[in-house]
Parts: sequence; C-alpha cells; structure tokens
Amino acid sequence: MPIIRVCDMETNGTEPPAEVIETGRCDLIQTPDGWGLMPQPSQLHWGPTRLDPVARSIHHISPLDLAGKEPFDPTALVADAIDAGAIIIAAHAWDLAEGKWLTPEAMGILRPLCTYKAALRVWPDAPSHSNGALRYWLEDQGLIKPQDALTRPAHRAGPDAYVTAWLLKAMLETGVTAREMCSWTKQPALLPRCPIGDYRGKRWSEVPGSFLVWMINKPVEPDLVWNARRELARREVNQRPLEEVI
Repeated sequence: MPIIRVCDMETNGTEPPAEVIETGRCDLIQTPDGWGLMPQPSQLHWGPTRLDPVARSIHHISPLDLAGKEPFDPTALVADAIDAGAIIIAAHAWDLAEGKWLTPEAMGILRPLCTYKAALRVWPDAPSHSNGALRYWLEDQGLIKPQDALTRPAHRAGPDAYVTAWLLKAMLETGVTAREMCSWTKQPALLPRCPIGDYRGKRWSEVPGSFLVWMINKPVEPDLVWNARRELARREVNQRPLEEVI
C-alpha cells in the first residue's frame, strides 16, 4: 500500500548548523477505503550546547527534555521512512524548514512534498495558508476531523505532523495526486495574491504591469519575481496591448 510519511521538526534556530531537537511523524496510508492516518511517536534529539531562547519560546523544549537523547541523524530518519514503505516525505513549508536539514543528498530515493505550496494551489482563497489556520478553516467546513488531543501542544513536532497529515489527506481527497504535489514542490510558491506594497492583497491580475516590472528589477524574494514574471507572461499570451501589459 502506498505510504506518505508526513514529517515535522522543531529546531534550535532557523538555519543549519542549528540543530534539530525534535522530529514528529504521521503516516498517510492508502487503502481501498481511502487515505488513513497512522500517527507515529515523536522523538527528542540531543545536540545543542545551549538552546536558543527565541526558538525555545516557540516550542518550549528545555535542556532537561533533551538530556540523554540521541542526536538527530537525517540518514536514520530517511532509512526509517523507506523501511516503512514510504516513497514521499511531506512537510509544511518544506523549503523554509524541513528541507534545510533533509537535503537532496540525505533524501536519496525519497521525494519531498510541500503541503504549503500545494495548499496555495488547491485552496487559493483560504484566509491563510499556515498549518494551523488551514486546520481550523477545513475543520469548520467539516472537511477534516482531527482528534483534538493529538493536535496538542501546538508547535511541537508530533502534533504539527498530525495536523499536516490531515491537510494532505484533504488535498488528496480533492482529486489532486501526490505526483502533482511533488511536482509543485520543485517550483516556486504560486501566490494567489500580491503580498507587498500598495497592492498587497490584490489578485495578480489587478496589479499594474509597472509594479510587476519593478518587482522583477528589485532584489525581492525569488518567489515574488517568479509570480510577477508569470503574470506578465499571462498578459502577453492574452495579447493585451503593450500599454496594458506595462
């Protein structure tokens, strides 16, 4: 049976060489009746000589929690996923978090799937595309039914992996395939609206071409440049007059 392993990490900072201090896992297993969830035990990892207070203020993991634990080993995490039968490891905002520690070299034959990039495409009109906001938005519509006890405490690896697994299950149930979502993961984030400047919150079609060109020529985030180029290309395909494009 196909298995997707959903992963979440708590770390001692936002960039390597900051250490991974907790990993959480939840498997999605395809059965004849649909996708089922199988939460796995989370693991704490020793490594840092001191815990960063900013990181700690998010996950509230203490040095005493980590005492005597084994250091994080990405090779072991990948091997465990493969042994379980997984062919994909999924995480929310892969490029900003888990993907920094699970590099292509560490992943080997496993393929990454970013649920954040997928959610942007599947639910472009969601009020937010954060893990928690999507959870409540979908829950309010009756589209997911996570066990509340397994979602707590927030900002810990096990509960966050469990919530992400529910988001991925809901996306798979729309008819989108895991293959499609893996493909989207390799691409920049397809933002439904412009997130900066005077046109913040506007659909790309409502943003003047002059501002799109400004974005392309300024040192903004690569994803923003890609979205601006994509909108300009769309307008050219539609054969609008040049003065309307720029």
